[in-house]
Amino acid sequence: MGGYEYIGLQSQDGVATLTLNRPDKRNAISDAMRAELIHALEAVAQDRAVRALVLTGAGKGFCAGGDIAGMQRRMEAPAGEVGFNGWSRQQRVHHAVNLLFRMPKPTIAAVNGAAAGLGADTALSCDFIVASEAATFTWSYIARGLIPDGGGMYFLPRRVGLARAKELIYSGRKVQADEALRLGIADRLAPAGEELGAAQAWAAELARGSATALALSKSILDQSSELTADQVFAMGSQAQGICYTSAEHRESVAAFLAARQSK
Repeated sequence: MGGYEYIGLQSQDGVATLTLNRPDKRNAISDAMRAELIHALEAVAQDRAVRALVLTGAGKGFCAGGDIAGMQRRMEAPAGEVGFNGWSRQQRVHHAVNLLFRMPKPTIAAVNGAAAGLGADTALSCDFIVASEAATFTWSYIARGLIPDGGGMYFLPRRVGLARAKELIYSGRKVQADEALRLGIADRLAPAGEELGAAQAWAAELARGSATALALSKSILDQSSELTADQVFAMGSQAQGICYTSAEHRESVAAFLAARQSK
């Protein structure tokens, strides 16, 4: 699953590990890296042999956010093109974030160091975050005169509450790993250097369940905050109807009945 310059992608025992691989730039996301990230996420989503995804960064950092060189090029564009160029870039950013958020299988960010700006948003796009004890998180957009554009204004309030999300975004302050766990930004901590193994082991555990049921459950849960109870019940009924026809359900029921009959 390789062939990328700025992305590492490997798979073992149903768990894909995607590595942001620009360690000399603290894995800042350039346009070229984003294009590879989109391609890799699309490949993972379509590969039925992959049952879970772990996202991490090469070197000492997880992701420093957007590439400063890209910011400079945007400012050097003709004044009449800045707005549309920015809009076009935002479409690509949101496509990458949405691919990760809507991935029809469990996703875990193994945050091995600093996750700043777009890097912090990217980690939040995953279902779960395993943070190294050396990890830090900062929504530092305010320092560049920007707003969180990688999903942070959607994901962060859902993890920490609206008032705390406002405080973190308004201040742009750095959050250490222990506070990240306490606030609910991170779900688990691991000793420095062990976060990737911990995330991969957790991903393997989550991947044991029915891929059909996992994908359908995730698709509903990710929308549940914006839906009424009746809408969630209706979507659940439709999803359950699909589960009734799945090979996983049929095989598990047959195995259960056979085991009961053998007693």
